[in-house]
Amino acid sequence: IKNMITGTSQADCAILIIAAGTGEFEAGISKDGQTREHALLAYTLGVKQLIVAINKMDTTKWSEDRFKEIVKEVSNFIKKVGFNPKTVAFVPISGFNGDNMIEPSPNCTWYKGWDKETKEGGKSSGKTLLEAIDSIDRPERPSSKPLRLPLQDVYKIGGIGTVPVGRVETGVIKPG
Repeated sequence: IKNMITGTSQADCAILIIAAGTGEFEAGISKDGQTREHALLAYTLGVKQLIVAINKMDTTKWSEDRFKEIVKEVSNFIKKVGFNPKTVAFVPISGFNGDNMIEPSPNCTWYKGWDKETKEGGKSSGKTLLEAIDSIDRPERPSSKPLRLPLQDVYKIGGIGTVPVGRVETGVIKPG
């Protein structure tokens, strides 16, 4: 959880990976499940955009019914957390086999792709996890204000020196 919090506190979008396997999904979405905890933490830490990747679909023989069941359950839960399910891409994947990660998979012919609403009131659609990542709304960062770069950590790297790590919240930083 500590690493999840560290990474999420700097993120513009979270990808919630959900195991589709029988029992695995139910354990993750249960009252004390990790899926539930991660979605809640992401929203609490200020992440406003979410992608849901439903993994291990190959273990369900690419069951459309299982996919729809998970989408329904997760939609209800993330709505309670604060996310709008209409702005979330739900993508059935098999990380092990690479299905629907970068290119559409021939293994789930029933899957017509995801559709979601965008911040500007438009629509976005695609079939793969990569397309879902590419479709996230660009975060607003006021570049006309003074530089504000909260530091997350400082690393001492041999041969390079001290490397501060953070995220530009306002302003602009340029080399030189």
